[in-house]
Amino acid sequence: MTRTPLYTALALVAFAANSLLCRLALSRGAIDPTGFTAVRLLAGAGTLALLVRAGRDSRPAGGTISWTSAALLFLYALPFSFAYTSLSAGTGALLLFGAVQATMILAAFRASERPRPGQWLGLACAVSGLAYLVWPGVTAPAPGGAGLMLLAGVAWGLYTLRGRGVRDPLNQTAGNFAGTIPLVLATSLLARGSLHIEARGLILGVLSGALASGIGYVLWYQALAGLSKLSAAIVQLAVPVLAAAGGIALLGEHATLRFVLASVLVLGGVALGLVADDATRLARS
Repeated sequence: MTRTPLYTALALVAFAANSLLCRLALSRGAIDPTGFTAVRLLAGAGTLALLVRAGRDSRPAGGTISWTSAALLFLYALPFSFAYTSLSAGTGALLLFGAVQATMILAAFRASERPRPGQWLGLACAVSGLAYLVWPGVTAPAPGGAGLMLLAGVAWGLYTLRGRGVRDPLNQTAGNFAGTIPLVLATSLLARGSLHIEARGLILGVLSGALASGIGYVLWYQALAGLSKLSAAIVQLAVPVLAAAGGIALLGEHATLRFVLASVLVLGGVALGLVADDATRLARS
């Protein structure tokens, strides 16, 4: 698909923006993790419902709900928010999309999509970078935050896999967000004693939900129509660099030597994997 590169690039920018908006909101105490998740998912659901209604006056807004996809979306969003109470924007994104890549590549194996030698090399580089980042040491990320972000990554990887082949990305994504509302309400009720939402946190949560999540995920579902499982897995590892650059520019975060070296390995793996995948496609055609 000729629009696949554009949809992919815009989606990756949206993914990085989610990391930045979440980190910006939580690092300054403008909102708590449960509150941010609730605002983000509700804003996404509301925005997408309006877009569905505007585009299809004769059909009900909200899309077709896939409860499995909705549960995976929620299982990604909640740990994502809690993880960012102890992780930098770049480190969190690297952990998240490292787990996404592993999940999607395992799914590709199950579907008999075997990586070519160049893809194996790219995968090895990327995994080595991730392993180096989380290896115990002075600048390694907090274990609790890292574990939560890895869980979020697995959930997002499964959510992405369910989006391949979706015929109506807008309607389906709207349904997925709508399906998270009962989970959002239940979680907010359980955590009502610790909810803390300031105006700044509310605004950042709405931006994350309406733009970076709602519209960004529609673009991602559209991009998936033109990507193989392996390409979809590998390309997402470009997000940590975007998030890290934004964290340095906007949040005053510092790029440690550990993160720089890990990013070089991961991005090198992304490049090798995509080149090898393109070569495989050309050979088959």
